[in-house]
Amino acid sequence: MIEAPKVPTVPHLLSASTTVEVPFHDVDAMSVCWHGNYLKYFEMGRAALLRAFDYDYREMQASGYLWPIVEAQLKYVKPAVYGQTLEVSAHLLEYENRLKIAYEIVDGATGTRLTKGYTIQVAVDAVSHELQFVSPPVVFEKLERVWGQR
Repeated sequence: MIEAPKVPTVPHLLSASTTVEVPFHDVDAMSVCWHGNYLKYFEMGRAALLRAFDYDYREMQASGYLWPIVEAQLKYVKPAVYGQTLEVSAHLLEYENRLKIAYEIVDGATGTRLTKGYTIQVAVDAVSHELQFVSPPVVFEKLERVWGQR
């Protein structure tokens, strides 16, 4: 028997998750979750991850930086439906020059993968709107604080 080659996995630096129940207003005419809503679920996972190292959107703004999403990628594996409980996981993959966050949405009851993807955010000075090519020191400080508590 021939074995499939092993695909290297990217280690995550920090993870968080949240639970979402698919509401009726997120379902399309075919009774499945409309594809655009998965980005909203990614956002909910991202917010949980940012809170895990005390750098949620209020802290971002207070630190003098904005973090727009500059890239998003999604892979739809299986549809979610009205009333289904979803587990949305967010994993920090990169932070030195940008925030690259990977996501996985699974069925809350069975663990079956429904969607996966990632987003990339970059730091922008809130006053000058200049792109920062290195993440601001506050990101390093907050992550080091969390990692020091492990």
